[in-house]
Amino acid sequence: MKLLWRILAAIALGIGAAYVLPFWAGRVFMTFNAIFAQFLGFLIPLLILGYVAPAIAEIGTKAGKMLAATALLAYVMTLGAGWFSFGISAWSFPELISSGGQVGALEAGAAAPEAFFTVEMPPLFGVMTALVLAFVMGLGMAYSGSSALKRGFDEFRVIISKTIMGVIIPLLPVYIFGIFLSMTMEGQVGRVLLTFVSIIAVIFAMHVVLLLGQFTIAGIVDGRNPLKALKTMLPAYFTALGTQSSAATIPVTLRQVKALGVNESTAGFVVPLCATIHMSGSALKITSCALALMIMQGMPWSVGQFAGFIAMLGITIIAAPGVPGGAIMASLGLLSSMLGFSEADNALMIALYITMDSFGTACNVTGDGAIALIINRLFPPKAVSQ
Repeated sequence: MKLLWRILAAIALGIGAAYVLPFWAGRVFMTFNAIFAQFLGFLIPLLILGYVAPAIAEIGTKAGKMLAATALLAYVMTLGAGWFSFGISAWSFPELISSGGQVGALEAGAAAPEAFFTVEMPPLFGVMTALVLAFVMGLGMAYSGSSALKRGFDEFRVIISKTIMGVIIPLLPVYIFGIFLSMTMEGQVGRVLLTFVSIIAVIFAMHVVLLLGQFTIAGIVDGRNPLKALKTMLPAYFTALGTQSSAATIPVTLRQVKALGVNESTAGFVVPLCATIHMSGSALKITSCALALMIMQGMPWSVGQFAGFIAMLGITIIAAPGVPGGAIMASLGLLSSMLGFSEADNALMIALYITMDSFGTACNVTGDGAIALIINRLFPPKAVSQ
């Protein structure tokens, strides 16, 4: 929650500072933003490699039908959330956003200060290369049993995580400040904020409908009242609102899943696994926010374009860092490579996503209960013990 308040403060200060800061001071912040964006672009492929490869290796070592079913179900639910989000957003956002008007490309215009200089930091490889390499290395570690390489990737993941926690997260509010400073000087900020409010209201409603749908499916499979099952999971939902972390909420999620009547061994397997691979709430938010920004700027978009994006998103955000906004950090590369987002677009995505980060995480962990119910029905205790 501290990060959320810092982001909100950065937005407010960026808007206010645009009316009082001298032009040269604006250029200082634009210089910082230019360098920060270069570093972020350099880090994204490393982040994907550092988190996806060891995650696949860890999943792959737990071979079995139950693992395959849980992973497939989590991915299908994440895909379903993305498509549900895309459908509702494509239907509702054009009218909502048209009332505020399009804002044009979110780049520095004639009235906005420009950076004094920038430092080029080209990434070592592209996003798709990072994904393919992560899959090759992850599966290779899983099937070869290479403990040394696995330890190396685990340590690499720690380095990337510390970089995010020690550099990216603390400096993120300054970056957001610079973006809103620039937009205010260009006269775009009013329409952007109006769009933000409309988008957040629609996305929150979609979260509620998504959870009702997931528990309805689980209720049909398990033969129970979905509303009662969802009510049982509410403590996990509200805990996740505060922690903003699926991993940190595991103890509460595990307790509530057991309260649903799920076998203890099944719950102990499904809940920790789904904390890293089930990202329905995150996929819903990222898809909606991305489409909203594209509509707002008049960027071309299509069903086919988002089909590929949603499919890759469900893979890219698995095992997202246990930090606020980890999923959006992992998806920045896809936003740039598949949807054509600029640095300013990505900054707005970060701000918009983190504003709702608690609700997405809460949706993720609550949906874990629905998955646990289905897996418990498919694999009764006797089958699990075998």
